[in-house]
Amino acid sequence: MPLSNAMMKNQLLAALPEPERVRWEAMLEPVCLPRGMVLYESGSAQRYVYFPTTAIVSLVYLLEDGGSSEIAVVGKEGVVGVPLFMGGSSTPSRAVVQTAGQGFRLSARTMQDEFERVRPVMHLLLRYTQALITQMAQTAVCNRHHSLDKQLCRWLLLSLDRLDGNELLMTQELIANMLGVRREGVTEAALKLQQAGLIRYARGHIEVLDRKGLELRTCECYAVVRNEYRRLLPACIAA
Repeated sequence: MPLSNAMMKNQLLAALPEPERVRWEAMLEPVCLPRGMVLYESGSAQRYVYFPTTAIVSLVYLLEDGGSSEIAVVGKEGVVGVPLFMGGSSTPSRAVVQTAGQGFRLSARTMQDEFERVRPVMHLLLRYTQALITQMAQTAVCNRHHSLDKQLCRWLLLSLDRLDGNELLMTQELIANMLGVRREGVTEAALKLQQAGLIRYARGHIEVLDRKGLELRTCECYAVVRNEYRRLLPACIAA
């Protein structure tokens, strides 16, 4: 597939002004993103920003006792490495590939130069950053106030929005780590969704059978995040 066609699969890259998109084509490096790959660690300097096309990346906070919780997901709608162009070279969170796939990366220096030099690029990335902050804030609220089955529905829907199909390869243990809960709780919540005919789950493979049903079952947090992305990034987020 020509690089330009592959680039268009990332909605931020597709939303770049055409002169920048043409110029970036020579600077972007295609990368394979296998599941479990750590793109950056907590506190480490970030050498690249990543634009997933078919992969999903989790931004995760790790606690001293070994616990973890996902604060946001990034896929074909966005970029991993926001602190780099916002003026910081590191962040307390870790970025790890949740769903294997493809993407592009751009060097730290190039990203910083483009952000400072091209005003439309700056504005696009700032709007994306605001949407990402909304997702982080809403995730914190959801994890504190809503039931686990509603959290699971939200998590599934956000992940589906970043994929082309309706299937996820994800173990219950990994989902539990992402949500910061016990595996038994995820098992029970997934069973409820399966009994309701909303999903089919077997051996780390989740197939969503009734997306509309998931949307009706989840809390308002999913719609808040989805609508904010659409409001801030109408040129690149599909309705």
